Amino acid sequence: MWGFKRLGLLAALVLVGIAPAAAAQAAVQPSQQDTQYLQAIHQVNLFEIGKGELAGQKAQDQGVKDLGQQIGTDHTQLDETVQQVASQLGVELTSELTADQQDATDQMNNASGEEFDQLWVTSNLTGHVQAIQATQTEISQGSDSSVIELAQTALPTLQTHYDELVELANQMGVQVPQSTGTATPSPGMTTPGPGTTESPAPGSTTESPAPGGGTGTETPAPGNS
Repeated sequence: MWGFKRLGLLAALVLVGIAPAAAAQAAVQPSQQDTQYLQAIHQVNLFEIGKGELAGQKAQDQGVKDLGQQIGTDHTQLDETVQQVASQLGVELTSELTADQQDATDQMNNASGEEFDQLWVTSNLTGHVQAIQATQTEISQGSDSSVIELAQTALPTLQTHYDELVELANQMGVQVPQSTGTATPSPGMTTPGPGTTESPAPGSTTESPAPGGGTGTETPAPGNS
C-alpha cells in the first residue's frame, strides 16, 4: 500500500513540476506583432544584402558601389541578431524574398550603367522608409523585450542608411520619395519596385501599420525618440 502512495506522491510532484514549466514556456511566446516584425525585417535584410552584392557587381557610380557594400555589411550583421532572437523565440524565418522584392531584383538584374544606379538608389530609399517606420512600430507596439531591443538597435543604422541614400540621390539627381500622407506597408511585405516614389519619407509623421498588417498607430518621425 505504501508503494502505491509513494508512486502517487511522485506523480503529483512530477505534475507540479511540469505545470510551472509549461506556464513559463507559454509566457515567452512572442506576440503577432513581434513575430511579424522578425519575419519582415529578416526579408528586408536578405533583400538589402542581395542589392549590396548587385551594387558591387553592376554599379557605374562609385558612390553606389561603396554605399551598397556598407549597407550589405550592416544588414548582414543585423540579420545575425534577427536570426538569434527568432531562434530563441521559436519564430520561423523564410529564406525567400517576397514577390515584390524579387520583381525589384529582376529589374536591377536587367538594368545596367546609369539606369541600374538610379533603380538601386530609388529601391533602397523606398525600402528604408518602410523599414524605419515598421521598426518604430515595433518599438512602440512590441511585447517581447528582446525584439524591442533589436528594433531599437536597428533604427539608428536604418536612419543612417537613409540619410546617406538621400545625400547620394541628391548628388546623382535621383528624386527622393516624398510624403503622400498614406499608410506605409510593412517591410518585406508589399515593397514597391524600383522607380516607385509614392512612399512617405522619414521625417514625416504617418500612420504606419505593424509588419504584416496590424492596426495602424501614429509613429514618431525616424531619428526622434
